Amino acid sequence: MTARSMVPLLVLALLGAAPASGAQDLLIRNATVHTASARGSLEHGDVLVQGGVIRAVGTGLAAPAGATVVEANGRPLTPALFGGITDIGIDEVSGESTTVDSSLKLEDQPMRPEFDVTLAYNPASVLIPVARLDGIGFTALGANTDGSFIAGQGGVMRLDGSADPIGPRALFIRLGSSGAELTGSSRAAQWMLLEQMVGEARGQSSVDSPHALLTPAGRATLARYLAGQGRLVIEVDRAADIRQLLRWAAREKVSIAIAGGAEAWRLAPQLAQANVPVFVDALGNLPATFDQLGATLENAARLHAAGVQVSFAQRDDASHNARKMRQLAGNAVANGLPWQDGLAGLTRVPAQVLGVGDRLGSIEVGKLADLVLWEGDPLDVGHYAEQVWLGGRAMPMRSRQTELRDRYAAPAGSEPRAYSR
Repeated sequence: MTARSMVPLLVLALLGAAPASGAQDLLIRNATVHTASARGSLEHGDVLVQGGVIRAVGTGLAAPAGATVVEANGRPLTPALFGGITDIGIDEVSGESTTVDSSLKLEDQPMRPEFDVTLAYNPASVLIPVARLDGIGFTALGANTDGSFIAGQGGVMRLDGSADPIGPRALFIRLGSSGAELTGSSRAAQWMLLEQMVGEARGQSSVDSPHALLTPAGRATLARYLAGQGRLVIEVDRAADIRQLLRWAAREKVSIAIAGGAEAWRLAPQLAQANVPVFVDALGNLPATFDQLGATLENAARLHAAGVQVSFAQRDDASHNARKMRQLAGNAVANGLPWQDGLAGLTRVPAQVLGVGDRLGSIEVGKLADLVLWEGDPLDVGHYAEQVWLGGRAMPMRSRQTELRDRYAAPAGSEPRAYSR
């Protein structure tokens, strides 16, 4: 038996006592509670959950009658983690187009910011339990820029089986060389097109022109973001492009966040002053494009030192490799980011940036009981999640991957393994 499969008996008992179909009264006792809040980490801490909500955080808490008690024995307890900007639930098999709903491709059509990928979300996706096994409880469902550099809208999804997003939508945009093929092979054209769309959304330019970029629905959608009703998440890397982005955002008075930001550290003071958070790929070291020549493993640490809010996001196949988010945070910590801020980048910071910080991202009274009990350091991939609770419900700690492992690891019986259940 491997170390990962040796789940403590207390957790197995908990699974038997608390099916995922309903919330429970729960007391997690004697944990190292990493609150991801101003309280920091609490040794020998207790967390009381009632009705799916955290009701108390402290020491020596009494268990209500009928509550399930979990003895943590000092092991780490954290908020459920952020899975990054992903296509979980809208991308089942990346190589099979019929299972991918993350991008819009309409020939000879104007920009469509009204496109909302959350409408295609499948809460029964097999990717959800795979991510959840690594302590991930929520993700930012992002629109993909394959069809337009204005990709469309996404939102925060909790991986608890819910069908609908929580919190406000975000509008996803790609700038720089990676979006240039969608804008006449010139990054300068991106600013030209953005200016025209802003003018249309604000009624400052003709919407009846045959060269108009937005539909009536698109104008209404963009107008909401220009009025501050939601955040623009901009995928951009080069420092020169980030500088132009900061000028544009200040001029238009829009709320933005940066995804990627390989050279964001070069403008760290300006980003901090403008209160622009950055979702960093903390595994980015060597440049993959000319926009990333300044890539460094110290990106997150340098941004944080300047006062920038730092979270994390992967570049490649983020949906199927959501488990690597812990590796990103751990890598940032190994390169200078304080440990508590590495955890915050997986919990509190993305929740706040995406408009759901009042419900998710920290262990505080009144917030949803989205919690993870760990076997060891959650930012060390050598350790694993023992149990995940979402809204106070114990999630099954299994996935299609573990079921296949168990099927084919078992000794063959009278029939071939493929026929076993």
